[in-house]
Amino acid sequence: MNRNPFPVLRRIDPALVIVALLLAAVIFAGCLISDRFGTVRNFTNVLEQTSALGFASLGQALVVLVGGINLSIGAIVTAATLLLAGLGELHPALMVPIIALTLIFGAGVGFLNGYVTLKTGVHPMIVTLGTGTMLNGVALTYTLQPTGGVPFWVEEFAYGWLGPLPISGLTMLVCFALVTAALRYSRTGRSFLAVGGHPEAASMIGIRSARITLLAYGASGFFAALAGVYFVSRTGVGDPRIGDPITLASITPVILGGMVLGGGKGNLIGVLLGVMLVALLSNLLNYMSVSTFLQWVIQGGIIILAVVIRVQKAGRA
Repeated sequence: MNRNPFPVLRRIDPALVIVALLLAAVIFAGCLISDRFGTVRNFTNVLEQTSALGFASLGQALVVLVGGINLSIGAIVTAATLLLAGLGELHPALMVPIIALTLIFGAGVGFLNGYVTLKTGVHPMIVTLGTGTMLNGVALTYTLQPTGGVPFWVEEFAYGWLGPLPISGLTMLVCFALVTAALRYSRTGRSFLAVGGHPEAASMIGIRSARITLLAYGASGFFAALAGVYFVSRTGVGDPRIGDPITLASITPVILGGMVLGGGKGNLIGVLLGVMLVALLSNLLNYMSVSTFLQWVIQGGIIILAVVIRVQKAGRA
């Protein structure tokens, strides 16, 4: 009888093992290269600085889970910064409702992406790319340079600390924890995997696939807008170019974390590990004085390596 003496190992996602090993390798190399890399202060600073990527990647992951993709995330981030900073400069006493309006705006754009995708049958890549292009066009028509302003207390989101952790980083971790719990323990959350993996079967058992898809896209827009709020709190202005690199960057942790772009498979723990891997790798390369462009090459190589290893493991399974 060929029984596995360690049955729990069969339930571990190989993608989690791969990204965890890569993360450990980066930390080990960083500690060898610089004494400052392995300090608590450096790790907490990285956690704060990677908050925007974490929010955007969380939103992207939810869309990928239901079999879609959102190429308008960066444009939503940009539009959110301009909306928040522009209204904040005009009405600083109303910052709390303005922040709420900004988040609602992001969720609304995401909902619109999902609605158009469902109603037209056009691939979400095309729909969201079109939405993003229009938003960027509006943003650049409005301004070609950073503009607006917010009260100083808004900066607490980016620079404030709650005990030993930065507020923005802690918020990101809480968002991941809450969404992970919802996906695992709520009926609506479990429907995300069902819709992404087997949409026809999901409909047959009574799951409202359209509703789940709209929820995923709305949440994606919400978290993109939250990333925009972070950028405004960090810089104090709205920037018409701030979101340009975020769209593709948000896909990187999703792939590294083991999610299948066709939907129906993956978990947010892997995505969070992917976010931290990208952030710590960038941090390490900065310590090594590696140029930003070469960092893109290295990150791309790691993505390809992780995917190749995962595919080979899946082929042997």
